[in-house]
Amino acid sequence: MTWFKMAAAAALVASGVAVTPVAAGDYSGDFLVRLQGTVVAPDASADVFLPGGAPLVGGDADVSTEVIPTLTLTYFFNKNIAAELFCCFAKFDVDGEGALAGADLGDTWVFPPILTLQYHFDSMGGFKPYVGAGVQYMAFFSEGNSPTLGGAALDIDNAFGFALQAGFDMEVGQGWYLNADVKKVWLDTEATWANGVTADVDVDPWIFSVGLGYRFNLSDIFGARQEEVSLK
Repeated sequence: MTWFKMAAAAALVASGVAVTPVAAGDYSGDFLVRLQGTVVAPDASADVFLPGGAPLVGGDADVSTEVIPTLTLTYFFNKNIAAELFCCFAKFDVDGEGALAGADLGDTWVFPPILTLQYHFDSMGGFKPYVGAGVQYMAFFSEGNSPTLGGAALDIDNAFGFALQAGFDMEVGQGWYLNADVKKVWLDTEATWANGVTADVDVDPWIFSVGLGYRFNLSDIFGARQEEVSLK
């Protein structure tokens, strides 16, 4: 199993190929793809430092809440244990709070994949809750300038965070699921402006998702496994 195969399978589902007999829906399948609408709500705070390192008393920062499309790829090792990759792209605004209230501190694009190991409960019929834990890697790019700080360019360090997750899938027929999911991430990073202002930032987002999932066997696309095992 490779992430390349997982991505290829997701593309087939998105294009409608996977709903043909070649990749028929299967609630005991080993692969699940979800398309979701997601609210990313950072629970952000910051310690701000002036050029030279002196703290700006009362200075704080916030990161905007955004609604974005997201994709998850889930591989089932058995009927209870699975690994999920969550991915998306988003653009966020960084605004001042406290002593910096009203300040436009810039903006940034983010690629924030989350990888979790999950436990799926299978004793409730078509209702399948799950919990998970894992890591998020948050990559910041194409950061903008801060009009408030004299047009100073913003740079934010890439960072890792710890993630917890809970959600459920509800069977709706022929391998399709309705899904709801919530994740909480604890992630710290450092922001630097070209004029020497810096900030230690706790991003700590809540991530709320709802969407539609499709479950099937990768063997229907990439060839049969040596031994078929029911994963339901």
